[in-house]
Amino acid sequence: MAHIIVLGNEKGGSGKSTTSMHLFAALARCGHKVGVIDLDLRQKSFFRYLENREAFVERTGTRLPMPVRHTLEYSTLDSVTAAQAEEEARFAEALSRLDESCSFILIDCPGSHTRYAQMAHAAADTLVTPMNDSLIDFDLLARLEPQTGKVIGPSVYAEMVWKARQLRASAGLKPVDWVVLRNRIASLNARNKRRVGSALGELSKRIGFRVIPGFGERVVFREMFLSGLTLLDLKDAGEGNLNISNIAARQEVRDVVKALNLPDVSIKF
Repeated sequence: MAHIIVLGNEKGGSGKSTTSMHLFAALARCGHKVGVIDLDLRQKSFFRYLENREAFVERTGTRLPMPVRHTLEYSTLDSVTAAQAEEEARFAEALSRLDESCSFILIDCPGSHTRYAQMAHAAADTLVTPMNDSLIDFDLLARLEPQTGKVIGPSVYAEMVWKARQLRASAGLKPVDWVVLRNRIASLNARNKRRVGSALGELSKRIGFRVIPGFGERVVFREMFLSGLTLLDLKDAGEGNLNISNIAARQEVRDVVKALNLPDVSIKF
């Protein structure tokens, strides 16, 4: 069975598509065939990234790893029940087809609550929730008491993950490994950084997720979108010697992949 990795977060701008792209590139360079699904059916940022990659390969002749893509569409049936059943069947078929040839399936979810996103969370073996390192983004996971900063309850997203876990348990599947990825962590030991870290530590014990450092605030992550490249492709793409910032960012990618503890992944980049 393919290992399913879901990138989920109901807030936009957290780095889901960038993280998805770099995880795909890392797994591919570790020798794995990767299937991908973009559930943001309106913006399709992940698939737009891949289209830019295809255009770069065609324009330059550079050999770069590519995933197996599967495209989904929303049901147009009038009945809510019938539409839900049709989307469930489409999602199951997508997983089945990708499972035939891929050892990993990467699913990028939208920054909103949809039926497809619900199904993806229930199917996830590994759930990665990127979040910007701020109290605003922390609200995605839980509500804080303004005066003390104490956690007073889970958010709607955390409750959705909890329900997905219940579905997995009722189906006899192994528990999901939920990982919160702290992106754009400030380099200075700012008060906000300490408060977010403390709140995440408390919440992780209560609702069961792991916290790992993600990607820093680096211009290079935004610049590579138009060419469809990742930090792991720069040498193959003829970008020459990497500067210090690029080398540091590349190490962040290694650290993320290592911290995810994915099965049969030996880092080769």
